[in-house]
Amino acid sequence: MKVHPLSAFALALCSGVFAQGASAHALKCGDLNVAHPYAIPSLVGSKVGAAYFIAIKNNGKEADQLLGAHSDVSSAVEIHEMLMDNNVMKMRAVPEVQLPAGYEVTFKHGQANGYHLMLIDLKKPLKQGDKFPVTLKFKRAGECQADVWVEAPKPDAHKH
Repeated sequence: MKVHPLSAFALALCSGVFAQGASAHALKCGDLNVAHPYAIPSLVGSKVGAAYFIAIKNNGKEADQLLGAHSDVSSAVEIHEMLMDNNVMKMRAVPEVQLPAGYEVTFKHGQANGYHLMLIDLKKPLKQGDKFPVTLKFKRAGECQADVWVEAPKPDAHKH
């Protein structure tokens, strides 16, 4: 099969652009890898938002804990746990999240049993394409700043 040189160039260019756009951003904090910090756009008039991660993986030999977070985009940030209880989604603030050695803990949007960071009293709406910093506080790894990108929710995400 013959491929025209211009077609091959166009294909290579498109592949590079799509691969670059698809690459996830991450943060390394001590032995912890925080994969793809993101938020979804806030609802019109809402004073709350949420930040997520694909996962926090503890590559170390000792357990760690996420103890809290803070950000300039809101007055407060709380760690929230989502749980399904008799087919009802329940959310509650928790003081910390255990990060066992060698494991990863997910913080995905729409996840039935998982965590997220609740951004309370937003100072301005979260709009798609925006980026903002969140400082995460870990027991062992200390404080690390994550850049959170505001992205449209994925079509297969759970809605509630």
